[in-house]
Amino acid sequence: MATPVNPGDSPDLSPDLRVRIDQDSCTGDGLCVQYAPSVFEFDIDGLAYVKNADGELQSEPGTHVVVPLPLLTEVRDAAEQCPGFCIYLEHADGTLEAGGPQEEPAEQARADAG
Repeated sequence: MATPVNPGDSPDLSPDLRVRIDQDSCTGDGLCVQYAPSVFEFDIDGLAYVKNADGELQSEPGTHVVVPLPLLTEVRDAAEQCPGFCIYLEHADGTLEAGGPQEEPAEQARADAG
């Protein structure tokens, strides 16, 4: 498993935000690759993975990479628009910034139950 890049090594990396993909939920739709191709890439299995600062595909499940500051908006958009809800933009403490599974509004949940 690759070692995450130390954000202190580069002023272009966010010291607090990292991104990962849950391949079990990835639909292979490719929006993330379109939004930020220097951060996301398809592997031969048709699923998206993150790339490290050197552009190397990180194929170990659950691997996270530090978000390049110039691409923060693109990575956030990819996480928010992902149809598989499988991109997690997280703070170093694990707090979710964007993406991940979306919770249903309480009203919709009640309507579905009734």
